[in-house]
Amino acid sequence: MLSEEDFDLFRQFRVKAMGDMLRSMVDDPAFDGLTFEEKVKMMLDAELSARRDRKVSKLVRQARFKQPGACIEDVIYLPERTLNKDRLARYAQCDWVQGCEVMVIISKTGGGKSYLCQALGNAACRRLIATRYTRLADICDDLNRARAAQDGSYFEKMDAYKEVELLIIDDFMTTPIATQNAVDLFEIMEAREGRRGTIIASQLEPNEWYLRIEGELMADSILNRIATGARYIDLEGPNMRQYLAKTDKES
Repeated sequence: MLSEEDFDLFRQFRVKAMGDMLRSMVDDPAFDGLTFEEKVKMMLDAELSARRDRKVSKLVRQARFKQPGACIEDVIYLPERTLNKDRLARYAQCDWVQGCEVMVIISKTGGGKSYLCQALGNAACRRLIATRYTRLADICDDLNRARAAQDGSYFEKMDAYKEVELLIIDDFMTTPIATQNAVDLFEIMEAREGRRGTIIASQLEPNEWYLRIEGELMADSILNRIATGARYIDLEGPNMRQYLAKTDKES
């Protein structure tokens, strides 16, 4: 007969899910007909699932999503949004991330680009892909502060942006960036090209990004590494903030 002290050992040994499954088997006669091997397999599956869930939760926290609950399953497919459900489901498989490709999501203000890029980021976390969500302005601020500190943190931060498996840059070129930040962005995209997956979300078309980058040569160098060969999602349709607010009010 197993005691509470016995079950507590599972927690101490850091296999709590196995202990919880064993407790269920002991308390529920429906499991009595299973063989010993079948019960062990169920305990192992429970522990494996629990560990995977914890890892996914950790990756979501580390991604720093503004909307951590954003997910592909909750994307709204209105006819006027020109968003293909099957296509998005394929993107959620993250083969393009494994292929180290660039995805560009473009929509006007309120069109849902931020939610969509975070939903795709969440899908990547579910597939155990390390992800980082940020805004371009925040990248510039982060690197500028580190550069000013002169404590070596600038290189650590640059490496983090260069090396994360999936980097999501939201609000891309919403405001102009100075020459030094353009150099930073070039170095990040150069390091990621063909080596890591990247999502760019913007209100502007790529041909408008030129106007936000100081220096024609630097602008060409950056955009060549982003726009050339990228996958594009052009979101049309209503302002989703207004749509959701109206829907909530009516419900």
